[in-house]
Amino acid sequence: MSDQPAPLTTLPAFTPVPRLKDRSNGWKPHVQQAFIEALADTGSVAAACRKVNRSTHGAYHLRRQPGAEEFAAAWEAALDFGMKRVEDVAMDRALNGVEVPVYSYGQLVGTRISYNDRLLMFMLRNRAPERFGEGRAKGMNAVGKMEMERLKKQWRKEWDDERAAAARADRDEDEDAVIHSINEKLSKMAERRLLAMSPRTRAAHDEFLRCQREDEEAGYQWWNDPEHPSYADAHASEDDEEEDDTAALPPPDWRKRAVEESEEENPRWRGIKDEGWE
Repeated sequence: MSDQPAPLTTLPAFTPVPRLKDRSNGWKPHVQQAFIEALADTGSVAAACRKVNRSTHGAYHLRRQPGAEEFAAAWEAALDFGMKRVEDVAMDRALNGVEVPVYSYGQLVGTRISYNDRLLMFMLRNRAPERFGEGRAKGMNAVGKMEMERLKKQWRKEWDDERAAAARADRDEDEDAVIHSINEKLSKMAERRLLAMSPRTRAAHDEFLRCQREDEEAGYQWWNDPEHPSYADAHASEDDEEEDDTAALPPPDWRKRAVEESEEENPRWRGIKDEGWE
């Protein structure tokens, strides 16, 4: 009697991961259930995320949250179903071949069925190792080892990207929490400040806010208000700048200045044989 557990025939039921906020694009319970079902159908996390219109980073982040133990177990079970589907597709291609196009002088002239004998032998050795693999699955050859190394690099990159995305998400959540805390403290400080005001000061404060709101709604600009104390200074500074710009212009006949003639008709460099050289 085999010690291995019997393969699952149905997806296990699971309790959805609890979420703190109910967002329109969040991982609600029905979205989690749809993701697990799509994962079982496709065997691909990326394809399942596209099916439910969510990101892969969000899926991996959800799996790490507290209370996600049942969700993670359903995830693994769904991958087992997806792997069986991948094996079925590979076996179908090994047995029935793949239709490939046939070109002649750059023109498509028809199609043909291409069979992959290596894929067929691989499936036979791994699905029936006692008959085709000398009692066990055959070890990898040089090509298989190269492919495994490539997959390891790919998986390592995906793992690093996942950790980086999780770190960014945690940092964003921390920033949001800090901003929320600061806003709450500022609101409490403003409330305490209003409570400490006398009735006369509170009335003046409310009147100030009302006037400020009316000015903003009317589009008030102090530099266009002749009654504002700084209106004259602002326009006086503009006049000074215009006068300075006019005075800085060169005289109109500056291009007609005569070029000073040299005292010597044909000046040249003094040589060693010239008189008076020291």
